[in-house]
Amino acid sequence: MDCLFCKMIKGEIPVDKVFENESVLGFRDIHPQAKDHFLFISKLHTENINHLTDTHTEQLGEVFSAIKLFSENNDLAGDGFRVVTNMGKNGGQTVFHTHFHVLGGEPLGRFGR
Repeated sequence: MDCLFCKMIKGEIPVDKVFENESVLGFRDIHPQAKDHFLFISKLHTENINHLTDTHTEQLGEVFSAIKLFSENNDLAGDGFRVVTNMGKNGGQTVFHTHFHVLGGEPLGRFGR
């Protein structure tokens, strides 16, 4: 498998790690869209949110528990933050390993059209 995020999980590609446990990896986005922009991924490879939900529902909870813990311990929860996942090409997904963007650290504008 030639998955960028799987290579990051294996340590083959370095990341600016902000969180890790047995099932989740969190790291800084290399192209931040907000003052604070992190990616949280399950260590199990799934292609997108629907695939994760269909095959490893418990991992969805693991990722969101990691985001909760991280946000509370890093001054994001108090002022708020946004969690976004992209699904497929029309949704803007470019890496086909389920991942969640955590954005904050500043007021975020509305999104969409």
